[in-house]
Amino acid sequence: MEFISDLIGGLLIVGGASFLLFGGLGLIRMPDLFNRIQAGTKTTTLGTLLTLAGAGFLQPDWILKLVLIGIFLLFTNPLSSQVLARAAHRAGVKPSKKMTVDLLADDLKEKDLNAKALREKS
Repeated sequence: MEFISDLIGGLLIVGGASFLLFGGLGLIRMPDLFNRIQAGTKTTTLGTLLTLAGAGFLQPDWILKLVLIGIFLLFTNPLSSQVLARAAHRAGVKPSKKMTVDLLADDLKEKDLNAKALREKS
């Protein structure tokens, strides 16, 4: 039974490492900052969760700590990537020409209108 647990743990760790490798390749291959953020976030989240699951199979005593780390990762990775993408968009980073829909464009217009209103008040 220990052999099966070790085998599953090893396969999960190799799978997680593979996702992390593909995430690194995605950072090189993607055309613009927004796609790179997405590629990095999705692959690091899944790759790290698979690696944590593999470690859980190899060290069952650590399972509670690994689950807590995984939950923390599930909350922080997507949130941090969203904040980085919004900050880059507000800073004026241009997306790739292949991007057809820009849902944050209205956000920038609203920001400009608020800035004008503040200037007019003072």
